[in-house]
Amino acid sequence: MKPILFILSTIVVLASCKSISEKQLTKYVNPFLGTAPLTDSVDVGYNPPKDWRVWAGLTYPGASLPNAMVQLSPITEWHSGAGYEYEDTTIYAFTHTNKGHWNLCHIPILPVTENFEVNDFGSTFSHENESAEPGYYQVYLERYEINTELTTTLHCGFHKYEYPEEKPKKLIVNLSQSNERIRDWNIDQEGDNVFKGFQNTGENIYFYAKANQPISNLEILGEERQQIAVISFDSSNNRKTLEIQIALSYVNTENAKQNLEAELSEKDFTEVKKEASEIWEKLLSKIKVTGGTERQKELFYSSLYRSFLWPALRSDVNGDFTDAGGNVVNKGFRYYTNPSLWDTYRNKLVLLSMLSPAVTADVIQSLIDKGEKTGFMPTFFHGDHAAPFISGSYLRGIKDYDINSAYQLLLNNATKEGGTRPYISEYVKKGYISTPEVENPHVETKAKAGVTKTLEFAYDDYAVALLAKELGKTDDYKMLMDRTKNYKNLFDPSTGLMRGKLENGDWVSNFNPEYPYYEYMYREANAWQSTFFAPHDTKGLIGLYSNKEEFENKLDSLFSIPWNGNYIARNVSSFIGQYCHGNQPAHSAPYLYTFIDKQEKSQIMLDSIMNHFYGMGEHGLALCGMDDAGEMSSWYVFAAMGFYPYSPANAEYIVSVPVFDKIELNLTGEKKSVIQKENNGKKIKEITFNKEKINSYFISDKQLKTGGNIIIKTE
Repeated sequence: MKPILFILSTIVVLASCKSISEKQLTKYVNPFLGTAPLTDSVDVGYNPPKDWRVWAGLTYPGASLPNAMVQLSPITEWHSGAGYEYEDTTIYAFTHTNKGHWNLCHIPILPVTENFEVNDFGSTFSHENESAEPGYYQVYLERYEINTELTTTLHCGFHKYEYPEEKPKKLIVNLSQSNERIRDWNIDQEGDNVFKGFQNTGENIYFYAKANQPISNLEILGEERQQIAVISFDSSNNRKTLEIQIALSYVNTENAKQNLEAELSEKDFTEVKKEASEIWEKLLSKIKVTGGTERQKELFYSSLYRSFLWPALRSDVNGDFTDAGGNVVNKGFRYYTNPSLWDTYRNKLVLLSMLSPAVTADVIQSLIDKGEKTGFMPTFFHGDHAAPFISGSYLRGIKDYDINSAYQLLLNNATKEGGTRPYISEYVKKGYISTPEVENPHVETKAKAGVTKTLEFAYDDYAVALLAKELGKTDDYKMLMDRTKNYKNLFDPSTGLMRGKLENGDWVSNFNPEYPYYEYMYREANAWQSTFFAPHDTKGLIGLYSNKEEFENKLDSLFSIPWNGNYIARNVSSFIGQYCHGNQPAHSAPYLYTFIDKQEKSQIMLDSIMNHFYGMGEHGLALCGMDDAGEMSSWYVFAAMGFYPYSPANAEYIVSVPVFDKIELNLTGEKKSVIQKENNGKKIKEITFNKEKINSYFISDKQLKTGGNIIIKTE
């Protein structure tokens, strides 16, 4: 018997070792990363005014699938970035949409028992009785002694509430509230256990909800804008657990019902939660890392997870969606919201194209569908960055959409007034967008953001030119490439910085390169943070200086001139010198040393950023700036892997030293590529692909996808 027991014991030990070595990647994900406040003035870069929460993180911990319609998450403060702030102690609702940009947060519901008031029904909670993982969220509502569990499908939220015995089971549906202005709402009961309705905040969001217990009453309490719907469930039912399945649709309640039946029919909570976890595990497993610390893996996979929550699905399971013209249509593709292009074209949308090419194609077709209504390709916030997104995706082999229509819309953006690019006629005529003279400009002074627009339009011209070349549009290619040098028109040799010009060509006289603006000369940046943006022509940017040494000195100054703590812009925070990692404009700047043969200095900057600006603060849960729909997270993912889309319009990546010893990429489902780091130095000695030396610091998208071994030797 002893040998048998020994064998069995050995099997158990080996199985245990295997389970440890093959830890689920979802277990590394901490959905609370980015929910905590950034409070240390040293980390912020200034002393925040009293009661001013710095715009950092603004993420939500709730349940969602990748790029889903539903994001089911708790609300601790309305009209805050994502509705949830880690320092809060009261939950007011669980809402079904989220992005992290002060909007959405639709269809709020909250389980209650008794002794609630119309204007006071939130419940205290503790982080000690709260947990989250991809596709799942749990919290104990102390006021009502209700344990809450949430999980989701693409179109549905699944609520599970454990009520205390002998307490009434009620549900508040607070359709008077969201993070947007409520224009109208309605709720009705259907049959014994269904309630349905809509909420309008500019468009109708319909819902269809099914409970596992009979509804005994639905009443509307309160007055005018503070009305709530209260649903009571049959008190004769002894079941403690109330389950609510709720589906959304942007078409009608009938489609919401179809969404629910298609995704939740006959499934219990445990099964749906398991499926959600498996979906996330499959996505995260496309990138497997070896080496590094457990904390680095947590930051990596939390960031990878956060990179795939937006854009969000807007079409139903049957393919119906409401288009930009308000018409219900069905065109054979999945319809998505606009990406946060100004933020995420830099890296996150490249990551989307690498890991979710089918979603990427549908996102582009959605942009085309919207653009065909106006004649212009849509943008987001600033610039014309659907251009690098679409050109980069096309060059990476994602072509399942109407590229000719996309190209024409982008060309319209680049050549016609009245569309996506404001002041395009001035840009074409002068080669820059002018800045008005303002005697005493301040952070919130409004103007054209002429320097930023000029630099960004020059890059967008380059992106469209790449498509023109690919499509054989020779004349367009030449015209657009001639314009890609326009960024040089705002380079001031006397300061070595990009500076605003007046309409007459004179420099703006009141020039403080360290002062940040929201949209005067620069967009959410200062001169230092804006000057080094020319990812399409970095050699030309360096050539504006007398030699490489002068450029290096200027770049050193970017990272060494101290930030003036008296200069306060809410979303410009967390600095290394003048470099700001808390906002997007300079996020490619750390890589610039590589172009002057000082790659090791780039690595010092990259390591400093990764080691300090992610997982900050008292709880290790703060980010240095807004995640901005995954841009901040995607920056970390790429930097940690050792390659970055320096020019996202191009199908190539600049190489750095990975955090991990080995990164396995399974991007096509067929051949894996492996990136390996040799030694632990900061200076790259050699890069090889399948044992052949690469004579640059760039690897191609094709090399990452065709399978092979990339070795980065350091010293």
